[in-house]
Amino acid sequence: MSENQDFSASLQDSKAAYVLSNVAEVVERILTFVPTKSLLRIASVCRLWRNCARRVLRTQQQLSWVSACGPSNTEVHALCSILAEEVEKVFLLPHTVLAMVDCEAFTGQAYSYRQNKAKKSRHSPDTVEELNLLFPKGCDIMGIATPGIVLTPSGSCSNPPQEYQEGEAGFAIMFPTIEGVHIKPFHFCKKSISPAALKEAGLVDNPDLRVVLMFVYEAYKSGGGRFLNQLLEPLAKSKALIAGGLVESVFSPPRQCCSQGAYGVVGLALSGPKLQGASVLLDQDISNPKAAEATIRRLKAAKIPERNTLGFMFACVGRGQNYYNNQTNVEADAFHKVFPNTPLFGLFGNGEIGCDRIIKDDYTLCDTDTDSLQHEYTTVMTLVHLG
Repeated sequence: MSENQDFSASLQDSKAAYVLSNVAEVVERILTFVPTKSLLRIASVCRLWRNCARRVLRTQQQLSWVSACGPSNTEVHALCSILAEEVEKVFLLPHTVLAMVDCEAFTGQAYSYRQNKAKKSRHSPDTVEELNLLFPKGCDIMGIATPGIVLTPSGSCSNPPQEYQEGEAGFAIMFPTIEGVHIKPFHFCKKSISPAALKEAGLVDNPDLRVVLMFVYEAYKSGGGRFLNQLLEPLAKSKALIAGGLVESVFSPPRQCCSQGAYGVVGLALSGPKLQGASVLLDQDISNPKAAEATIRRLKAAKIPERNTLGFMFACVGRGQNYYNNQTNVEADAFHKVFPNTPLFGLFGNGEIGCDRIIKDDYTLCDTDTDSLQHEYTTVMTLVHLG
């Protein structure tokens, strides 16, 4: 009896080995359940598995994200402490990463290590090098530190978004390579900005440009306002959705062209026929939950699909809880009520960039006034559909 059982088990093992070594359809189906980092390791087993892994990777075109809020259980920032572990679990190959953290618990240049309750900090090795080790070679990483964070908890698009005007919080959105969508990072300071540089970044003379997310740092410095106008003037005339804010600092990409403390801008230019976008401005007179929801509901007019769509909220540090008579999470809750299956991310900053715009494949509704793109005590609520 034992010999028969051993023979049966051996036969089953040989059949399984044959299938896994020769039947591509079965191997490919199994590999769809394997996270991307493990998939890349598996691809080195044999030619069949490599080809199957490549086909699976091409199908992984939906974005993913990691979110964290503190206080951290380790000496590093809450996002940094879980990012390495969470990246192992994602089902995509990141091509571009947009990371934001609160500037209070993050130094802006390196992981912040708090030594005591006074929040003293010391620098670890360069943050950019740390991040580069987590993501594939050639992945573009944009890291921003800002006074407050808006995030959707990891796990599901339907998780309620949260506003963090105080405390430790951060997120990292991972964009894969998406067919029909081109995401190009840009970085300018007063030394590098020029019409030719704007064209090279795809911000001007680009008929496929649909969305520009931009983050200006050190804008309060002398000349910062003029620099911002120099950037916004050509963008206001375009048919692209422009949204973003004035942030505290940028820790990635490294600032090689300008000195520490100089003003500049980083951002993402999103181009391609599949992209759609819409934004609304919650002006200074929007100061109660009902009015906030009514304004956000205007985004419904764009009829943007919920699948593969991100929400962005760029708000003034003067809004939030204090602006709504001590009511918390008002604007994030209003967005979730209107768009329950769209994740929301963003920041509280020192100024907002954006206006009412709808960008579709067959029409554009927008205001081309440069001044209408810069605001204070407002919130720019944005939808970006990645096709």
